[in-house]
Amino acid sequence: MSEVIDQKEREETKEKETVEAKGPQPVVEAVDEDARRTDEDEEEIESITTDDEVVMRKRPLYKRPAFLGIAAILLIVAAIFGVRYWLYARAHESTDDAFIDGRVVQVSPKVSGYVAKVYVTDNQVVQKDELIAELDARDYEARVQQARAALEAGEARLREAHTGVELTRANTKANVQQASATVQQARAGVASQRAAAAAERTRIAQAGAGISTAQANLSQAQSQVTAAEAEASMTNADVQRYQELYSKDEISRQRLDQAVAASRTANAQLETARGRVAAAEAQVSEARSAQTTAAENARRAETQVGGAQAGVGEAMGRLAQANTAPEQIAVSQAQAETAGATIEQLRAALEQAELELSYTKIKAPESGRVTRKAVEEGALVQVGQPLMAVVPGDVWVTANFKENQIGSLKPGQPVELYIDAYPDKVFNGHVDSIQAGTGARFSLIPPENATGNYVKVVQRVPVKIDFDKDQLDAQHTLAPGMSVVPEVKVK
Repeated sequence: MSEVIDQKEREETKEKETVEAKGPQPVVEAVDEDARRTDEDEEEIESITTDDEVVMRKRPLYKRPAFLGIAAILLIVAAIFGVRYWLYARAHESTDDAFIDGRVVQVSPKVSGYVAKVYVTDNQVVQKDELIAELDARDYEARVQQARAALEAGEARLREAHTGVELTRANTKANVQQASATVQQARAGVASQRAAAAAERTRIAQAGAGISTAQANLSQAQSQVTAAEAEASMTNADVQRYQELYSKDEISRQRLDQAVAASRTANAQLETARGRVAAAEAQVSEARSAQTTAAENARRAETQVGGAQAGVGEAMGRLAQANTAPEQIAVSQAQAETAGATIEQLRAALEQAELELSYTKIKAPESGRVTRKAVEEGALVQVGQPLMAVVPGDVWVTANFKENQIGSLKPGQPVELYIDAYPDKVFNGHVDSIQAGTGARFSLIPPENATGNYVKVVQRVPVKIDFDKDQLDAQHTLAPGMSVVPEVKVK
């Protein structure tokens, strides 16, 4: 075996001397020769012979001193870097499923209308409450005017209702007093008519008594007429008899004259008695007429008593109606309250109209940069239609770590952030919070592992990472969606 190796070394030495004798060769040939020699060095030649034959084998590359030295150095370097990487990996958790996140505020109109003016362009920086667009406000101005006019009319009705309450209170009070006075007057009238009826009934009695007296006087007068007639007849007969006797000179002239005087006296008394009868008859007629008049007056008085009593009932009704003053006042107050409620409704309608008018001026909800502008002047926009978005400057990182990495993460741990857009800068941050659930759980269609065949998939849990206060500057614009590789120091 040693003889074979010595022979091989002698052949290599001879070849080197030949090459040196020939002088320098072209580079390409030298490269080819080196490649060939390398390939030959890497080949393994084995020959299997009998017990007397020798096995021929080239010397392996790994047994050469230079190669062994380089390999040892590489192994040492690899071990150093491997240990360092292992120590670093033990103290850090990292993921490439991370992105810049932030608030994207959609700008949408609260009222519909035609766009009159747009004051911003794409990627323009705006401040909070800055006017960015304006809708045609003429329709809404007309609504405000209409609501204001309705409110003024309602306020006038409210004032009228309050005045009506006071007027109703005053009128009802006066009506109560007037009705009370009317009731008292009607009751006094009833009493007066009853007194008048009683007086007429007294007159009827008096007239009846006067009739009796007159009839008694008439009877007496008639009796006196009868007696006077008898006396007159007797005296007249005496005069005739005395005249006959006087003509015969049987009696004196004096006696005849006495008989004539007595006859005249009896006739006069007869006429007087007849006059008394006529007067008594007149008195009887007058008494009867007075009785009839008194009866008529009594009947009229009784009728007036009924009318007066009806007046009392009517006055009592008016008094009862006047006594409903609290209810009437309550009705007026209810009408005033209704008018007041209507005022509140009209005032709310005016405020709503003014609010809608203010909505025609679309302002920036936040300070930030305008993105996704999708509105132009003259366009008809509807309520809630996205017009543009405003991205504020406050951003953070949402890193989706595997579930087997979450156990070592805690809020407050420092984080180094490597953003693809700025490979020359390392941003510093800290863990803010860990979401209470995996991302798949809050997806639009969460997985139902209890149905079908189950295939275990490593879940990812979103972790919010905030930038440190001094890390954000104007030279490095951070926008939502940028790729980030966070490395969290957990130990």
